[in-house]
Amino acid sequence: MRLHRFYITNMHNRFGPISMGETVWIHDEKLLHQWIKVLRFRLGNELILFNDEEERLYKIAVIEEGSIKLTMMTELSRNLPTKQVYLFWSILKKDKNDWVIQKATELGVHKLVPIYSERNERQGFNEERARKIIIEAAEQSGRADIPAIREPIELNEAINEYVTKMPLLICEQHESNQLSISGVDKLGVLIGPEGGWSDSEKELFKQHSLNHINISQFTLRAETAAVVAVAKLMNG
Repeated sequence: MRLHRFYITNMHNRFGPISMGETVWIHDEKLLHQWIKVLRFRLGNELILFNDEEERLYKIAVIEEGSIKLTMMTELSRNLPTKQVYLFWSILKKDKNDWVIQKATELGVHKLVPIYSERNERQGFNEERARKIIIEAAEQSGRADIPAIREPIELNEAINEYVTKMPLLICEQHESNQLSISGVDKLGVLIGPEGGWSDSEKELFKQHSLNHINISQFTLRAETAAVVAVAKLMNG
């Protein structure tokens, strides 16, 4: 049976450095509600707590009104992505954004950068909601880190900020200037809106000599292209 994992940002400060067999009390109301009312944890159930530095296996030792005592069983090895893939995607409609964020996190994306292009949505992107989806996806997928997400940024600003830091790839079919990603550990991919990149945006890519990557022989929806691109780059 797969163990449930929970991300806690202040785990080290809350628990302090402890060793196997030591105990900690949890009083967080949201966690307690989820554990007792939703997941129906009982005495002896095991769970995993992690943050950006460590991951530990715990067993429930005591359940009281308003608190749960956990016994630390062991330190766990951390499952981290092997590459740093940055996803720059033109903001989509709400549900499609949620899906891109969730799946990209599950696949190991390093950073998510929503961008404004000429033909995409300009309203409704919720950073707080996005961070919640990221944490839930990381908990579910087993990855030991939480990818960063920044506020939406204009396409030209994104290129100017990141083009000197890593190779930036454009998802386009049948383009000649394809870049080999073998052995490249840090790179970014730009995903256009449903209507495609505008002529002026394509000219911008040429000015910066950006390379292209062909991820499918077929025409993909923007949200599908984003997820397929991350998977290809993570495993390329």
